[in-house]
Amino acid sequence: MRIQKTNSNLRQLVLDLYKFSSENKSKFWKRVADDLLLPTRKKRLVNVFSLAMNTKDGEFVIVPGKVLGTGDINHKVNVAAFSFSQSAIEKIKQAKGNVMSIVELAQKNPKAKDVRLLA
Repeated sequence: MRIQKTNSNLRQLVLDLYKFSSENKSKFWKRVADDLLLPTRKKRLVNVFSLAMNTKDGEFVIVPGKVLGTGDINHKVNVAAFSFSQSAIEKIKQAKGNVMSIVELAQKNPKAKDVRLLA
């Protein structure tokens, strides 16, 4: 497979997710990797407000893109994303939530059980 991205972190993440997908027979990680390979104009941008509206307390969510800090959240949520704005990190942590990388979540939950894809 040839990946045409110039960002070496993104390229390595996609390769790792394809590996997780094949090792664990989980189509979820392949879907996340495919979403990360989308062109820049189609990249996923999710605001904290969207997290608040589309998640429940204690839920695990993955964003194959960037989480931005617009809005507020008042419940605990565990968010894995390719990148976060500083204000998004502060707001999620202020609500007692967790922020992690996609690879961290994949290592903790290789079968992607009870993880929601938010895009």
